[in-house]
Amino acid sequence: MNAQQIRAAYLDFCKKNGHVVIPRALLVPQNDPTTLFTGSGMQPLMPYLLGEAHPEGTRLVDSQTCLRAQDIEEVGDNRHTTFFEMLGNWSLGDYFKAEQLPWFFEFLTEVVGIDPARLYVTCFIGDEENGIPKDNDSADIWKKLFDAKGVAAERADIGSEADGYARGMKPGERIFFYDASKNWWWRGNKIKDMPVGEPGGGDSEVFYEFDFVEHNADFGPHCHPNCDCGRFVEIGNSVFMEYVRGENRFEKLPKQNVDFGGGLERIAMAAINSPDVYKISLLWPIIEKLEALSGKKYDSYTTAMRVIADHLRGAAFLAVDGVVPSNKEQGYVMRRLMRRAIRFAFDLGIEQALCEHVIPVIAELYRADFPEVLEREQQVIDVLIKEEKIFRQTLRKGLHEFSKLTQEGLTGATIFKLYDTYGFPVELTYEEAYKQNIQLSDTAKQDFEQLMQAQRERSQTASKGVFKGGLGGHTLQHKKYHTATHLMYQALRQVLGDHVIQRGSNITEERLRFDFSHPEKVTPEQLKQVEDIVNEQIGNDLKVSWAEYPTEEARGPLGALGQFGDRYGDTVKVYKMIADGADKPFSFEICGGPHVDHTAQLAEDGKRFKIVKEEASSAGVRRIKAVLQ
Repeated sequence: MNAQQIRAAYLDFCKKNGHVVIPRALLVPQNDPTTLFTGSGMQPLMPYLLGEAHPEGTRLVDSQTCLRAQDIEEVGDNRHTTFFEMLGNWSLGDYFKAEQLPWFFEFLTEVVGIDPARLYVTCFIGDEENGIPKDNDSADIWKKLFDAKGVAAERADIGSEADGYARGMKPGERIFFYDASKNWWWRGNKIKDMPVGEPGGGDSEVFYEFDFVEHNADFGPHCHPNCDCGRFVEIGNSVFMEYVRGENRFEKLPKQNVDFGGGLERIAMAAINSPDVYKISLLWPIIEKLEALSGKKYDSYTTAMRVIADHLRGAAFLAVDGVVPSNKEQGYVMRRLMRRAIRFAFDLGIEQALCEHVIPVIAELYRADFPEVLEREQQVIDVLIKEEKIFRQTLRKGLHEFSKLTQEGLTGATIFKLYDTYGFPVELTYEEAYKQNIQLSDTAKQDFEQLMQAQRERSQTASKGVFKGGLGGHTLQHKKYHTATHLMYQALRQVLGDHVIQRGSNITEERLRFDFSHPEKVTPEQLKQVEDIVNEQIGNDLKVSWAEYPTEEARGPLGALGQFGDRYGDTVKVYKMIADGADKPFSFEICGGPHVDHTAQLAEDGKRFKIVKEEASSAGVRRIKAVLQ
């Protein structure tokens, strides 16, 4: 089975076992300010695992797209990717170990067709200090499942990962017990750090063995399932949340949950018995396109092709979910993915039109299963092509200057000049130095950080007095322009579409400046429509008021607009602009204020709203400047 078939079969298998298929969450978390990206299948379900009732019931299943930016530097080996899918099924106080483990075993061996003799499992060894027993229940279930297939399945106590490298494995052993560092789950790290009231539990992981891969002793003397040498790869993990941290001891939860996550790409590797994740059906077509574009073979340019395939796949899905390249937060990671991909494309001799040729291949792999990919395909292509064109100019100039400036080594001052003067990314400077065997001075990184800190301090001094949200003050004129910004935001969405999301603003007593997501130049006719709508609403003398709402309610069922990337607390202030007698407001937006009391104040002294400039701010982001005159 290929990856697409495995995804479909998994969802169908769980549906037959009473699960409801739920849609994937966006790669950008909507209600989690602690992280930039959805990094696991469990993350969007956390409120329900902690006790909140899910509207679809107690048995759920999905395939969740995930992105882990911390893995960027690891991409290039045979199994790391920044973007991946997690197949997930959940029991919210319903079934438990006796159902979950046999289901997953059946799916792997009967549906996907994986040889059970290639599967190894791990269980929680217990924690005597905290009164948590060894998970013999899971081990007993696994033993029966392997016995039924005629596969030897002896048990072995390992302990820590280090213990595994020292001990290794003995013939016939298939069920391994590890300590809390490997087989205990909660939202934090060490079990001893769990706060009172925090739920957690042991987990049981399934590994696939590529038995033709030789153990690499650089990782440790002996191989074992949790070894990082590549002989074993984890393909699924069933977390059994059955405990809660009490004042003096762990207690059983009144309702026990199952949180299962299986890596789609990794199960697909096992299905074709290849330790190279880039050989699966969701990545190999991208590699084939790169071979065709470059005239070079994967076996000779493995690292470059892997980086490009992974990074463009991740960037494409970020664009599908509304992210645009920028220098902040999610946009910065997206830009970094793009720039690394384009830099490695230079090694293949692909010096133009990378995205134009590759992104349609990526879209083809996903559009049948994720309708939003088909719906936004052209917009995604446009955003990424634009970013590629911008960066190629920077890259050519930066590489030229890099060669001139590093003839005698690389110093902090050189790194800073490449970044500050030529826009050459710092991480690419370090990568180039490594690739070209250029020596860094002993204090290069430290000197660069000192220069960057000095620049930050200069920037902070220059921006002193600028208020949150880009508001330069609280005079009546500031309030008028701030109110006009809300009206224009809604007008832009009416004229251009709901993809328009605020990306930033700056307001002075003389004008407003507003950045928003849009893939192309706004036409004069469209700008005139926006002006007319704003002036019409000013003339309607909308009443401006505000109220506080729970954040999830405001952004969810109430549909309040916000600024992309803003992080909110538990409650937010929402401003409403509504005409007398109207059924619904013209503008309904999360904002801290301040504003005028009614929109007719913007038209005092006969003034009208006028757009004076529209231009590009960054890739996929436009900027409007407007005045009241």
